[in-house]
Amino acid sequence: MTSPSDSRDLQAQLGSLTTEAFRPELADIDRLPTLELARLMNGEDTSVPTAVAERLPEIAAAIDAVAERMARGGRLLYAGAGTAGRLGVLDASECPPTFNTDPSQVVGLIAGGPKALVTSIEGAEDSAELARTDLDALALTRDDTVVGISASGRTPYAVSAVEHARAQGALTVGLSCNADSPLAAAAEHGIEIVVGPELLTGSTRLKAGTAQKLVLNMLSTITMIRLGKTYGNLMVDVRASNDKLRARSRRIVALATGAEDAEVERALAATDGEVKPAILTILADVDGPTAARLLADSDGHLRAALAAAAR
Repeated sequence: MTSPSDSRDLQAQLGSLTTEAFRPELADIDRLPTLELARLMNGEDTSVPTAVAERLPEIAAAIDAVAERMARGGRLLYAGAGTAGRLGVLDASECPPTFNTDPSQVVGLIAGGPKALVTSIEGAEDSAELARTDLDALALTRDDTVVGISASGRTPYAVSAVEHARAQGALTVGLSCNADSPLAAAAEHGIEIVVGPELLTGSTRLKAGTAQKLVLNMLSTITMIRLGKTYGNLMVDVRASNDKLRARSRRIVALATGAEDAEVERALAATDGEVKPAILTILADVDGPTAARLLADSDGHLRAALAAAAR
């Protein structure tokens, strides 16, 4: 149970945060027509990409550091509570179908565990020990990266995750939406996307949540580009696990090679439906096993494998 003095201290902390600021000019928005409310909210959201753009150098530096470690076999681990934690889990869960990563390569940790994805787990975000326990269960290595995510930049679970990971020698990134946050200070790479006060005071699932989603998109997507998971802007490591993705695989092979449908089908059949080696069999005129070997020798980078085949 929080004491009255502790509660007052916490209120004072929240009151000092940009994301928690009250905007008197919006005090009567509940009286506005729905269309006007929608326009107002949409206008608020347009400021988010600009705020992200101001931190692109920090984002790029973090991505290069993450990619370097993942190329050595490291993992990308997100840690957050509430909305921030759910965004991390969402980004991690989309990597296997998009980039054919093993589910263990990009992992989202949320305070309170999987149940917290759909139900509020009271007190979990305040537990620094829980963050340490969750990370210890994953047996961190020096090649791993832990990204703490917190709109306020002060959530104990996220801050503790970064502090613990850094003490273990892992790379650390702190993503928040307030300047001079404890989370950014704890991490090697602090990324602070200051989006300003929310439309609804303290509802950081709005602009702050959008900003965090945009940055996480960059972290995972550009890292995967650096790891050779794409060929140009084509997702050549897509996992064809359903009819839509199988159709997408055929289309990607066709776009990358200019081959006709019959040749695309033969290439995919020769490579067990894997897009990247299928492209290589067509462009380098090699068989499936040779394509697989060239890709293995090139650490999965299709352009490097094509260059090796041409020598």
